[in-house]
Amino acid sequence: MRIELRHLRAFEAVAEELHFRRAAERLNLAQPALSRTIQQLEESVGEILLLRSNRRVELTEAGRVFLAGSQTIFEQLEATVLQARKAGAGQVGQLRIGYTDFAVSGQLPSILEGFHRCYPEIRAELIFGSTQHQLEMLKDGSIEFAFLTGPLIEPNTDSIEIQRDRFVVALSHLHPLANRSEIALSELAKEPFILGGMSHWSYFRRHLDALCLSANFLPEVAQEAFNSEGIFGFVAANIGVTIHLESAANYNRKGVVLVPLKDVDTRLCTLAAWLKSEITPVQQKFIEFLRQYPLPQN
Repeated sequence: MRIELRHLRAFEAVAEELHFRRAAERLNLAQPALSRTIQQLEESVGEILLLRSNRRVELTEAGRVFLAGSQTIFEQLEATVLQARKAGAGQVGQLRIGYTDFAVSGQLPSILEGFHRCYPEIRAELIFGSTQHQLEMLKDGSIEFAFLTGPLIEPNTDSIEIQRDRFVVALSHLHPLANRSEIALSELAKEPFILGGMSHWSYFRRHLDALCLSANFLPEVAQEAFNSEGIFGFVAANIGVTIHLESAANYNRKGVVLVPLKDVDTRLCTLAAWLKSEITPVQQKFIEFLRQYPLPQN
């Protein structure tokens, strides 16, 4: 016979009361029904758990061991029910989040820290990817949120702006323009540029080309790199300059100087994006957190 929770509850009541009548009253059962339940349990276990006489009820050694184990089962069951309720309320679970260089050097770390303080039982799995790669991962379900470069026009996708960056010039501290308080974009027309490769930086490169075209030139690419760390490494070596975002100040790369661009008001937006359909309770909690997160003013 299968042991059921009703057997454990009946045994626990008798073991704690050490009296069948009081245990039956506690369980709102007839005493004969309680006695049959205990007998069924002992037959399933294959051991006598309770010694009963007309005057007293005692736990056997097997009964004491079984009581401790059954109490553990009830504690685990209660904890499981609590976790299930939290999961249903969106308080427990996991999020898979994609991010770009710009997001992780900007607002994403503080967003994750704040969300973790509110929901410590929701774990974030972070996956680096370009904007295009993140959009592909979003569509195939590999990630649930994408922190990417805007603007974004995608069907069945919603987004919120979490970051807006000015463009800055990054130069080696040895560069002749490094001591300037600001640099005109046109002054960079003849400079060799260090840029992210088109396979991962196509969205940013389109923004950069449009920006440079407003000053009547296109960047002359001297070297490409995979990520911002590589770009700044080549800049530090004085191989070329680059146009990056002001959040790059968080990299603190030795030998690299960031200088504001003169008369350039254009901003680059970083968005948090997600699919509109099939939003889980955990995802909804993150969306609600993002919607109330203050956009930094600059």
